[in-house]
Amino acid sequence: MAYADAENTLVMETTKGKIVIECLPDVAPKHVERLKELSREGFYDGIVFHRVIDGFMAQVGCPNGVGTGGSDKPDLKAEFNETSHARGVCSMARSSAPDSANSQFFICLDDAHFLNRQYTVWGKVIEGMDIVDKIKKGEPVPDPDSIVTMKVAADL
Repeated sequence: MAYADAENTLVMETTKGKIVIECLPDVAPKHVERLKELSREGFYDGIVFHRVIDGFMAQVGCPNGVGTGGSDKPDLKAEFNETSHARGVCSMARSSAPDSANSQFFICLDDAHFLNRQYTVWGKVIEGMDIVDKIKKGEPVPDPDSIVTMKVAADL
């Protein structure tokens, strides 16, 4: 499939199906750079959706599978922006410290405007929201779904 900007499109194959995310380098350049870098290294392959709250969001990206870890790269400085946390928006997870985002991110299952300008929005789902909706729910998730592979579309 041809994407408008293959270098800034992530293709995530999950245990439920394919999800395609359009990255927003204009609003969060360092976060987009990190997600592409980790995807190209295979970091996300096999990582589980460890926290999925019905009507809120699906979180993924912890190498420990429980929300306690990140990559071996340094945490990112926040790039809070005006993009609203609407259904399908992808944003970085972090601790209570604003500049603590690393590898974990979440996909909004519904509008979550109360998160606006407090978390870094870096992308949006352009294909496969029906797949996102099928990801097993829980906090923690028993027998969680996972990312099989996540790649930059330009590399496919």
